[in-house]
Amino acid sequence: MSETRPAETVLTEQRFSTFELDERIQLGLKEAAFEFCTPIQARTLPLALEGRDVAGQARTGTGKTAAFLLAIFKRLLSPESVGPGPNPRAIVIAPTRELAIQIHRDAEQLGKHTGLRTLLAYGGVDYAKQRDSIADGVDLLIGTPGRLIDYLKQDIYNLRHIEVVVLDEADRMFDLGFIKDIRFLFRAMPGVEKRQTLMFSATFPLKVTELAYEHMRDVQTVRIEEEQMTTERVTQVVYYPANREKLPLLVKLLRKMVDGHVMVFINTRHMADRVSRTLKANGFNAAMLAGNVPQVKRQKLLKRFHDGDIDVLVATDVAARGLHIPDVSHVINFDLPQEAADYVHRIGRTARLGATGDAISFACEDYAFHLPEIEDYIEMSLPVEQHDPDDLPRLERPPPVKKTEGDRKGGGRRGGGGGNRGRRGR
Repeated sequence: MSETRPAETVLTEQRFSTFELDERIQLGLKEAAFEFCTPIQARTLPLALEGRDVAGQARTGTGKTAAFLLAIFKRLLSPESVGPGPNPRAIVIAPTRELAIQIHRDAEQLGKHTGLRTLLAYGGVDYAKQRDSIADGVDLLIGTPGRLIDYLKQDIYNLRHIEVVVLDEADRMFDLGFIKDIRFLFRAMPGVEKRQTLMFSATFPLKVTELAYEHMRDVQTVRIEEEQMTTERVTQVVYYPANREKLPLLVKLLRKMVDGHVMVFINTRHMADRVSRTLKANGFNAAMLAGNVPQVKRQKLLKRFHDGDIDVLVATDVAARGLHIPDVSHVINFDLPQEAADYVHRIGRTARLGATGDAISFACEDYAFHLPEIEDYIEMSLPVEQHDPDDLPRLERPPPVKKTEGDRKGGGRRGGGGGNRGRRGR
């Protein structure tokens, strides 16, 4: 459950039991051990439960998901709702498959006693299965823009009965180029005066603020820790290695981490693959997570890392947002990110919900020029750690990559397929 809190979590004195929530929702909260609210929950829930439009900003891992799910459940279970039907009454739009899956998992646990039908729509797997499940009827639909629009255009469902819409990680939607898709989905819904709109994000640049005012009514903006771009519970340092020193330095640092649960961020898939193979060749239980990893394998990798079967997860920025992986002890920026905001998103993988963590960055020959922009963005200078180039370990080279039959033939790609089980109306 993504909202589970460590012992050190900083919570408010606001109890979930004080909110006027259906007893079926309260039972789900009790079973998930939710007693006190996080700051973003305490400030957004009173507004959202009244039906107000809310734009909430807070760091990742602070409980935003539970905040909007509880508002959805209350609305769909209220007498004012139009009631169950074949088409969704609430929709959550997420930028990545991993985030959509995580939200659905949380919805299933918190809403397990509500009787509401919650379904997923995301690309990469189960095209016909997802389509047919949605065609059979859904109360809360959670998905990524591309797959949601695909089924919408096929008339598998419509959005004319939406009562609550949630846009999660709004700034990431812009980063990934989804903003036209978001506007398309909004246009297919009832107008702003007939629906509740909730928008959550780790950062709120001007373009996100403009989107909020364009598609929300009398929006109430809630900002948590706006003045503090990175948490005080993360110890941040930077090294200045030459390019050829990066892999040996990474291995040396990892060998000093006892019982570490480490995420290593790389800017490109090619380098992520090289780093992952090098770590394996030098005795580390490592795996790679990047955009070219098939969805089913990605989910298995995340579960193994989550469960502690993998100690080091080498990832591109596909894993930097929207994933809750508890007990990440260290984040290592093998490559400095090219966007300053991505630095915050990356190191947000550690120190989740009150825990502590370490963030180590390499300012190498290729990416060191991004450091001033990052330091301006987080309003602090990263402390510099020294290393001795002569004291770095000699590495075992990984075996050469074997080409598969698909690689030799040029591969192939299957389309979504499936017939049109379209239906219209409610």
